[in-house]
Amino acid sequence: MSSPRLEAFLARLYTDEAALRDFLRAPAETAGNAGLSDEEISAMATCDRDGLVMAARSFRAKRNARGRL
Repeated sequence: MSSPRLEAFLARLYTDEAALRDFLRAPAETAGNAGLSDEEISAMATCDRDGLVMAARSFRAKRNARGRL
């Protein structure tokens, strides 16, 4: 399952700490507000949250490291 809307939503979670925090508090509601389909909302609501947080931290660290070069 992959759609441009889902990919954009994930990118936002990876790069926007406030968006990630909102998602972790209310995953289904946040995913629904992003316009995801019912299937995508269900998948996001049951995703590996620890993995999502780790990926977001990794992406942010890489982006910050590039900014220092």
